[in-house]
Amino acid sequence: MKKIIVVVLGLFMLIAASACGSSQNSDSSNSDSNKPVTVKVGISPAELPTWNLVQKLAKKKGIHIQIVKFSDYVQPNIALNNGDIDLNAFQTVIYFDSFKKDHNLDLSAIGTTAIWPMGIYSKKVKSVKDIKDGSQIIVPNDATNESRALALLQKAGLITLKDGYNGTQGIEFIKDNPKHLKITPVDAGQTPRGLDDATASVINCDMAINAGLNPTTDPIFHEDASNKAYVNIIAAKTKDKDNKTYKEIVDIFHEKQVQDFIKKQYKGAAIPVVKPIDQITNYNQ
Repeated sequence: MKKIIVVVLGLFMLIAASACGSSQNSDSSNSDSNKPVTVKVGISPAELPTWNLVQKLAKKKGIHIQIVKFSDYVQPNIALNNGDIDLNAFQTVIYFDSFKKDHNLDLSAIGTTAIWPMGIYSKKVKSVKDIKDGSQIIVPNDATNESRALALLQKAGLITLKDGYNGTQGIEFIKDNPKHLKITPVDAGQTPRGLDDATASVINCDMAINAGLNPTTDPIFHEDASNKAYVNIIAAKTKDKDNKTYKEIVDIFHEKQVQDFIKKQYKGAAIPVVKPIDQITNYNQ
């Protein structure tokens, strides 16, 4: 009889210990669910110096940022949607909105980074006034960057766009082209190569930096930093938009040390933007 009691008590203690262990593991898992040990961030190579600093500052707060570089404007959003990365930081908010709509992606902007002014570059002329009749002009071929390039060509006095321009239309939206320019859309990553053949090329700031160009001194004409539709953002999956760790990374990016670094590192090629994300996402207002 005593042996039976001992066995029963032993089993009871084993079950109790096992239950306690399960409870502790569950509590630990829940407490860490919003603060992953590693956060993978997809970026453009031009932004690597800034993210190296953010990575260093985040490490002091127990956040390990793994930087993943992308050389195009398509894969970072696909990778984010597929869960291959946790955040990306490479694109303007207007491009982001257009891309996720066209590809049916459930992503959200969670923070601002900087604006990178687009420029018109040339190896053949020193001023937009020197561009001759029939010249070829290279522009990026994705919807928002193509439209952004056309708006820049209009601001430079080379073309006129139709009424109703909203930042997403292509070359079919050109109303007047008095110099009969041959405007040729190509992949954004190829726009710097167009300088060897075309009279001029409209190049995104990060692509210019990747190609060894100086976005501050090399353009023959460039946009200003006033248009909030072209502010770059940090994006996450919509289900993760309130993740505390991701928000902390946004806060780190907005620290004065990072803002000062951007100003010094890029010398005007990138202008820091520290604004609530809802002020940027409502760019048509």
